[in-house]
Amino acid sequence: MLSTPDGAWAERLLLGLRPAVEEHGLFLGVATFDSPDAVPAGPGEERLLQDMLPARRSEFTAGRCAARRALARAGIPAGEILRAGRRPRMPAGSVGSITHCAGAAVALAAPRWRSPSVGIDLELRPLPPRAARLVLSPDEQSWLNRTSRTEAGEAEDEGRLLAAFSAKEAAFKAFSTLLAPQEAPTMLLGIAIRPVPGGFRAWPRRLPGRVLDVAVRPVGPGVLSWTAAPPGAQY
Repeated sequence: MLSTPDGAWAERLLLGLRPAVEEHGLFLGVATFDSPDAVPAGPGEERLLQDMLPARRSEFTAGRCAARRALARAGIPAGEILRAGRRPRMPAGSVGSITHCAGAAVALAAPRWRSPSVGIDLELRPLPPRAARLVLSPDEQSWLNRTSRTEAGEAEDEGRLLAAFSAKEAAFKAFSTLLAPQEAPTMLLGIAIRPVPGGFRAWPRRLPGRVLDVAVRPVGPGVLSWTAAPPGAQY
């Protein structure tokens, strides 16, 4: 079983991935749940926190802190980041996505001219093998079965399942803003993936021509996945 890093360790590992993200014109922000500026930025965020349980409050404030840090690196000023449905409402002229796990939050941001939609996902906890049927279609599960059922083989399968799950999560977030509500996938099984060097290619099963490339990188025992629709993409 893989061990899970704490927030500070995860933050160091994630910051090490910043060059790989930002060389593509995207911007990465990282915050731990106990970061000094992981606090509400104003009364609007305070109101959003009122009905949240303590653990969810920590996720929310760290996620907003990470988003403001990502936007600052992009040169985009940001105060409060409220909500548009379940998604963060980014400042005008920008796009962004937030994820959090194991005491750390990560945000991906970009100017809208650079990408019409982005998605990011952090996974630091392993998934049980039985979760494969909830994440992968039968044809996608075949690449999980290429190793023998030795201890090493099971660990490799566990890692590949986590990478596939994370890639689908990142793609799901991007497609949810990129596509019209009636076209966007409503579950991970609605997204098809194919392994490619450095990550996966993803598309909605009902719309095979609408493709996103998802980068996947190791973060200790887990993975960080991110994607961005190309500039001017017409989906």
